Amino acid sequence: MADMTTKLADLIDPEVMGDIVSARIPKKLRVAPFAKVDDTLAGVPGDTITVPAYAYIGDAADVAEGAEVAIEKMSTSTRKATVKKAMKGVSLTDEAVLSGYGNPVGEANTQLAMAIAAKIDNDCMDALQTATLSYDGSAKVIDYDGIVSALDLFEEEQGSDKVLFVHPKQLTTLRKDADFLSADKYQAGLMLTGEVGMIAGCRIVPSKKVPQVEVGAVPGEGEDDLGTPGTLCYACPIVKLEADPETEDEVPALTIYRKREVNIETERKPKIRTTEITADEFYVAVLSNEAKVVLAKFKA
Repeated sequence: MADMTTKLADLIDPEVMGDIVSARIPKKLRVAPFAKVDDTLAGVPGDTITVPAYAYIGDAADVAEGAEVAIEKMSTSTRKATVKKAMKGVSLTDEAVLSGYGNPVGEANTQLAMAIAAKIDNDCMDALQTATLSYDGSAKVIDYDGIVSALDLFEEEQGSDKVLFVHPKQLTTLRKDADFLSADKYQAGLMLTGEVGMIAGCRIVPSKKVPQVEVGAVPGEGEDDLGTPGTLCYACPIVKLEADPETEDEVPALTIYRKREVNIETERKPKIRTTEITADEFYVAVLSNEAKVVLAKFKA
């Protein structure tokens, strides 16, 4: 006769929870969906990756008949990134699992997914904040003219698809701009994750992770000289999205290197009848192509 008794192990299954959390994380992300996910580190020894960036060899030149072409040496710059472990845990009593209000195990899955997704997103935004191309728009709040001036730093000859991360407090200003196109006016199926509209060819994605920074502060020269405070600005990354991999072999602006997917483990505390559930993910987010990111700073 089959055992029909409901056991705690039937309700808290680490493998099942791992699959559920892994599936939910992408839905909680705001910044990371625009990054390339690289799993080449999985199963490879070591926790440090070297990210190369190739320098342009220059335009082609005319060569006379019978003459030799000048051979250029390709050069690269590199940056090292160390894999980190993001981890979060919860504790459930037997009473909560077996007779708690709602679905405590399901809520634990959701909370763990949200916690890890938030950490990945934070690291992605931190990586974008290291961009070397920067536009100082601290004189006024975000608008069409300021965004266009920031886009000019890309020095593009042909326009490309871009995403502009803004703080939610900047949305009202953008929506009142005559050049803003709301996403509800798009043709069906053209929106990106989290996109609310478009301006100057940039897809607008709001995120509270866009930080405030101080621009133009002058430090004091002595104890009595406090210096001059700067202007509080939102540091909004503009990211060129990855080109079609079938036609161009380009390095994306942002890359997430994963060592291992989400791993769920449980530990039983028999004396107090609780089960601790912990989740971790090994990864690192890096700015892999500085030429594809402009950090535009607009007055808050």
